[in-house]
Amino acid sequence: MREATVTRKTRETDIALTLNLDGSGKTQLGTGIGFFDHMLDALCRFALTDLTLTCAGDLEVDAHHSVEDCGICLGQAIRQALGGRAGIRRVGSAYLPMDEALAFCAMDISGRPYLSWQAEFTAPMCGTFDTQLAEEFFRAVAVHAGLTLHMKLLEGRNDHHRLEALFKAFGLALRDAASADPRVTGVLSTKGSLD
Repeated sequence: MREATVTRKTRETDIALTLNLDGSGKTQLGTGIGFFDHMLDALCRFALTDLTLTCAGDLEVDAHHSVEDCGICLGQAIRQALGGRAGIRRVGSAYLPMDEALAFCAMDISGRPYLSWQAEFTAPMCGTFDTQLAEEFFRAVAVHAGLTLHMKLLEGRNDHHRLEALFKAFGLALRDAASADPRVTGVLSTKGSLD
């Protein structure tokens, strides 16, 4: 089982996270941000990963620290759960339609963190979730998991649909990239290393 447990405690957040990359999409989430919990649940269902996550954050300030730090912890857990990354497909991509919205995600579990983000939103908030925080979340995941990550919003009017399409597209791309392939010997790299 490719699993990892990560904790993080600062003056801004107190987070406990357990990830199983080879799960079935089960989640137990408590970040204090309802819309963010909904997005994480959607991501995990499409990635077929199990995630238990609690976050006590300084929501009296705003949701920024909680969302970014959850991204840091999720990225660290993905990196730990993948171990040496031997035998995985390494690269994955997905288009995800959500009603009128269409999102694209491509990732390379390369060890070289990078985020290309092309998404803008009409509304400043979805519930108590600041729509600007989606980019901060995925940047934190990419940096701490060691992902080269491209995310693009292609269509859409409803920001709930547009955000959900992005989170689900990431989940599908992660499931693809992290999948074991019996034809891959060692790491899939022309230089023989992913660092």
